Amino acid sequence: MDEQMFCFQCEQAAGCTACTGAAGVCGKSAETAAAQDRLTGALIAFAGQLIAAGRGPAPEQARLLMQGLFTTITNVNFDPAAVDALTRRVHDASPGTGPDYDMQALWRAPDADRRSLKCFVLFSLRGMAAYNYHARVLGRIDPELDRFFCTALQAVGDPGQTTDALWQLVQATGEASYRCMELLDAANTGAFGDPEPVQVPLTIEKGPFIVISGHDLYDAQQLLEQTAGRGVNVYTHSEMLPAHGYPELKKHPQLKGNFGTGWQNQQSEFHNIPAPVLFTTNCIMPLRESYADRIFTTSVVSYPEVTHIGADKDFTPVIRKALECGGYDEDKEMTGMNGGHKVITGFAHNAVLKHAEKIIQLIKAGKIRHIFLIGGCDGASPSRSYYSDFARLTPPDTLILTLACGKYRLNDMDLGDIDGIPRILDMGQCNDSYSAVRVASALAEAFGCGVNDLPLTLVLSWYEQKAVCILLSLLYLGLKNIILGPTIPAFVSPAVLEVLQNEFKLRAATAPEDDLRMILG
Repeated sequence: MDEQMFCFQCEQAAGCTACTGAAGVCGKSAETAAAQDRLTGALIAFAGQLIAAGRGPAPEQARLLMQGLFTTITNVNFDPAAVDALTRRVHDASPGTGPDYDMQALWRAPDADRRSLKCFVLFSLRGMAAYNYHARVLGRIDPELDRFFCTALQAVGDPGQTTDALWQLVQATGEASYRCMELLDAANTGAFGDPEPVQVPLTIEKGPFIVISGHDLYDAQQLLEQTAGRGVNVYTHSEMLPAHGYPELKKHPQLKGNFGTGWQNQQSEFHNIPAPVLFTTNCIMPLRESYADRIFTTSVVSYPEVTHIGADKDFTPVIRKALECGGYDEDKEMTGMNGGHKVITGFAHNAVLKHAEKIIQLIKAGKIRHIFLIGGCDGASPSRSYYSDFARLTPPDTLILTLACGKYRLNDMDLGDIDGIPRILDMGQCNDSYSAVRVASALAEAFGCGVNDLPLTLVLSWYEQKAVCILLSLLYLGLKNIILGPTIPAFVSPAVLEVLQNEFKLRAATAPEDDLRMILG
């Protein structure tokens, strides 16, 4: 069969190699894939123009770069016309740049290792751009980071980059990834306060409601302000769950609870939903007829023939649709993926560190034997049951930190507590990996050791490009013995994987029983 597209940026890459047919496993058409390649090529040329001029991007240019990279993340934009419109904006912003970079030069690069390292950088930049974009919306800008995006993009398009230089760039990208997460943490807590632990109901109350999905807390704030006094409740979905922990968001009484579980279950959970769903970021999946007329998008998310809310963030059409649909006639009970009826979120670094002294004493007393971070990007593969099985098998004297949409594999489990500290602590969205690092660093300082000497193991799931930038940030910080699954990324060459395994002791997930035995002995 003739190849119609080439995409291997996410965990779903067909055959753990690449999607090459009329559509990717994610549902992205070959036409959309081609449009995303054109956009990326334009961004690389734009970045090269700025570097050649000896300057970083102006704020509006940087915003355009972030929008463009963000648009190419898996499950963000399925509309080739919208992607091509963004490419034209890049061209308008960079007249006289010359020809765009041809992405086939990267996908077809004869040197597998240099291609692998460039993909590590490019895919991480896409994830970083999402975090940078969210921080930017809240007024947090770092010109040095903006310039790094241009430097790294230019290097991706440079055929003269050596393997050694690219390894150095991968390390620098990890540092920049960490700084992007730090920037977004400051933006979110500065705007909405430090998250506080809160129990979130999974029951949907009768009457009109809106489901808000994605990561953008600013969009959540705008929706909550516009639904005040309108008789419309708001429920979070997937990565928006941590919104309940932020004081400036949870103060709104119409923020009632959480709808459903991980993003990968939306096609069944949204079936005949009597309410609209607003997607602020990924992950949106190909729509089904039973709810397609109730879907709205905003920001960089786009889907053909779906109403898009523009930069003015006027959510009146969404509210009108909620009132028209009317919601459920009676309260509807929903459960988590393990049958639980409640979840708790809000254990970001500030909340956990308030209990640091107690956690330290419990570790010293032998009451906490080990701490696991189990989380990351979730997906539909049956092998992802590994993470719920792993959590269920952890001994009662172990603590679990979780975050990102991978939390849904375990966040409704009742695993009890250790001297009043819940055994499962939900730290937030994927970017809140920064919180996990802050907690680990504080514990290492208290014990006078390195992070790798702590009784701590990271058990990470990956799906899309934000997970790539998180992995690089952890490697930049020197964290070792990370367990990664459910598969090793298709874009990682054997030689690059060997370096990661030898220098960072990166391990592929096997069976939960075997991995637990290896960790705990």
